[in-house]
Amino acid sequence: MYDMENSLEVQKKEDIKISIVIPAHNEEKYIGKCLESILKASKSFENQVEIIVVLNRCTDRTEEIAKSYNCILLKNSDKNLSKIRNAGVDIARGEIIVTIDADTQMNEHVLSKAVENLSTGKYIGGGVTGKFERMSLGIFVSALLLIGPLFLKYGAISVGIFWCYKKDFQAINGFNENMLMAEDADFAKRLKDWGKKNRKKYGTIQNGMITSSRKFDKHGDWVLLKRPKMILAYLKGTDQKHANEAYYENEDR
Repeated sequence: MYDMENSLEVQKKEDIKISIVIPAHNEEKYIGKCLESILKASKSFENQVEIIVVLNRCTDRTEEIAKSYNCILLKNSDKNLSKIRNAGVDIARGEIIVTIDADTQMNEHVLSKAVENLSTGKYIGGGVTGKFERMSLGIFVSALLLIGPLFLKYGAISVGIFWCYKKDFQAINGFNENMLMAEDADFAKRLKDWGKKNRKKYGTIQNGMITSSRKFDKHGDWVLLKRPKMILAYLKGTDQKHANEAYYENEDR
């Protein structure tokens, strides 16, 4: 069940060009900045963008904040980011799907560049590169420790914020619901492979986002050096214990 009664104006289906899907589990500290960044990036697409916030077991003010931005709200109780994102895409009305995490802010050029890339017919979709809101040697090393093995498994891909046509999202069956971690890398690889079959490129929008460093703030900047089992869990993708710790039972976010 989803809620559109908060909207100042219910837009017709044919008016919606871009659907932005945000999974949100207790994101009151971050989602406001995320939504503000989307509004800035949407200026060239007045009345053509809808924002779908998938409220996942929220016990804080996330729903209240999302309502204040006239988002479409969908409640979901799955402990599975793939299912959470897919649920949002299922109700999306736009021909273009964009996914972004609630603790991430997109830069102003992201939506325009995504639409430009897709309209050329040369791109199947793609991801975005960006930076953490703060950087340290520990964060840099931890990131490398994860990126290296993921590169060996999935190849050269960009993640962060995804953009593609809904028809292509559906063609590859969206996010893999058997994956509890690194589902974004898995999605990127399958989208890239689908693009190759259709003679299209997987694109990357450079310098397109700023994401929070909250995992490092909580567990320490050197966390992945100290906890190699977490890297293995990302590579496996189906480790419920580590997935719960990283995402689904983190109630103090």
